[in-house]
Amino acid sequence: MASLAEWVEGARLRTLNAAIAPVFAGSAIAVHEDAFSPVRALLALVVALALQVGVNYANDYSDGVRGTDEVRVGPQRLVGSGAAEPAAVKRAAFICFGIAAVAGLVLVALSGLWWLLAVGVASILAAWYYTGGRNPYGYRGLGEVFCFVFFGLVAVAGTTIVQVLGVPGPTWFAASAMGALACAVLVCNNLRDLPTDRQSGKRTLETMLGDGRSRAFYAVLAVVATACVVATAATTTWWALLGLGGLVFLVPAARHVLSGGTGMALVRTLKLTGFAELAAAVGLYAGMLIGA
Repeated sequence: MASLAEWVEGARLRTLNAAIAPVFAGSAIAVHEDAFSPVRALLALVVALALQVGVNYANDYSDGVRGTDEVRVGPQRLVGSGAAEPAAVKRAAFICFGIAAVAGLVLVALSGLWWLLAVGVASILAAWYYTGGRNPYGYRGLGEVFCFVFFGLVAVAGTTIVQVLGVPGPTWFAASAMGALACAVLVCNNLRDLPTDRQSGKRTLETMLGDGRSRAFYAVLAVVATACVVATAATTTWWALLGLGGLVFLVPAARHVLSGGTGMALVRTLKLTGFAELAAAVGLYAGMLIGA
């Protein structure tokens, strides 16, 4: 059976990149606008981390009680492996959502943008119903839409707006870069699980597209992310091209995906894609600091 430590190890990369990268990217725009606030950026990070950890627990719980984790290629999960009781994992998910809500409320109070409460509620609902509820949208091939919108657009623009009190145009390029790379991580994850997802009846976008087109989709996401980093630099400072440092990880990852890597061999590729997202975000932030 999987241990808690093994589960944490399997979820750590997704958690760190999905949370930290958008905050760095959103804060990069704030730096460019001379409005960076360490306190608000830290609160945004708490919100992002709590939501992402909550999503991990929620997915573990929902997939586990449905039985879709009984046959799994990647790291074992808590409920599916029997390492933890479903009720405990569900409770952990809602504790994380509660932490995100409290930190978000403080952030909203500091910024005075009370309409962001609606965005926070939508984020929590989207996190739970990704694989939870009677008709989860993650089982209808919409997981990548969730990733792009909430781990890209909402996370980056939200981090920017609570500091700048507005959303400058370059924000959307940076947000799209992060969203595309977050989607690429998910595509890689689902490619790894493609045979077992089909066996368990789990309908991801990859089971609908098939192996070949899913790999082509990964390549498209890599190109979109790269183009968006360049667009961010073109509309702010060319120092932001430091975000292209993510290609150090993204190029070998894309090469492996396109060459037909399968199964556990894709775990390393998934990690490389995650590192690419983080490196791109940190590069954008560093470039904005130098440019400023």
